[in-house]
Amino acid sequence: MSKFNAGLVHTPVTPFNRERGVDYDLYGRLLDFHLKNGADSLALPMHAGESVSLSDEERRKLLEFAINRVKGRIPVIAHVSQSGTGMSVELARHAEKVGAAAIVAAVPYYWTPPPAMLLEHFIQIGSAVRLPFFAYNSPEEMGGVKVTSDLALKLVERLPNFAGVVDSSLDWQFMIEVITVVRKVRPSFQLLSGMEYMISAGAIGCTGVFAPLAGVAPKVVRQLYDVCRTEKYGDGRKAQETIAALRQVVKKEGVASLKGAMRTMGRDCGEPRPPLRPMGEIEYGVLAEKLSAFAALRAEPRGW
Repeated sequence: MSKFNAGLVHTPVTPFNRERGVDYDLYGRLLDFHLKNGADSLALPMHAGESVSLSDEERRKLLEFAINRVKGRIPVIAHVSQSGTGMSVELARHAEKVGAAAIVAAVPYYWTPPPAMLLEHFIQIGSAVRLPFFAYNSPEEMGGVKVTSDLALKLVERLPNFAGVVDSSLDWQFMIEVITVVRKVRPSFQLLSGMEYMISAGAIGCTGVFAPLAGVAPKVVRQLYDVCRTEKYGDGRKAQETIAALRQVVKKEGVASLKGAMRTMGRDCGEPRPPLRPMGEIEYGVLAEKLSAFAALRAEPRGW
C-alpha cells in the first residue's frame, strides 16, 4: 500500500435548511470554498459536520456528493464511526466503493468496550477495506475510551492498511509515546493532530492536522500549517496564538458556535440539528463582537 499523506485536512460543517434537511446546494458551495482556500484533503462528515445527527443513508449521500463535487482534485477521507462494529464496516465498504481515499473511525459511540473488543472493532473495520485506515482518539468526547500505544501496535501487527492515529486528546505524553513506539515497527505510521494546536503537535512529529476552524479562518490555518511543515515553529507563534484564542471563543457552544462564526464571515450554513441548541440572536451578537476584535480575521475571505 502506498503511503497516503493527508496534510492539512479541512472538516466541513453540514449545512441544513429550515426544514432541517441537508442543503446540498449550500454544501456544494462550502466544498468549493474549502477547495479554494487551502485544503489538502477533506474529512467528512466529522463531528464538526454533525455526523452523529445524520442517518447512515445521509452520510452515504454526503460522501458521494462530496466525491463527485471534488472530482479527484484532493483526497476525501470518509468518517465511518458508529455505535456498532457492523455499521462502521458497512460505511467503510461504501466509502471504498464510491472512491474515498481513506477512512477514519473513532471508538464505538455510547459503548465502552474492554481493550480486546476495542481491538476487534478496529480490526473488523480496517480489514473490510484496502483503504488507508486511521483510528481517531478523542477520549473527552468518547466517554474516556481511548486509543493507546499498545492498541496501535496491535493494529500495526494485524492490519497492513493501518495508516495512523488522529489525536484530539492533547495528551502530549501519549502522542510522543505512540509516535516513538509504533514507528519502530512501521516507519510509515502517521500521527495527525485532531485540532489546530500545530506547533506542539508538529514538534512531536505530527504530519497533518484535522482543522475545523478552517471554515472560519482558512488563511491563518494554512499559514500556521505551512510554517510547522517546514519546522520554523518560532515563526508560527503569532498564528498559533490567534488560532488558540479563536478556538476558545468558538468552542463554547460547539457546532452552534462554529456555524455562528462562519455566519459572521458571510458563510451561513444554517443552524445545527436537534438535540444541539441553536444560538440565540443575543448570543450570536456577543460572538460576532468577540470575533470582530481578531485583527487576523480582517484578512480572511468573506462570503463564498
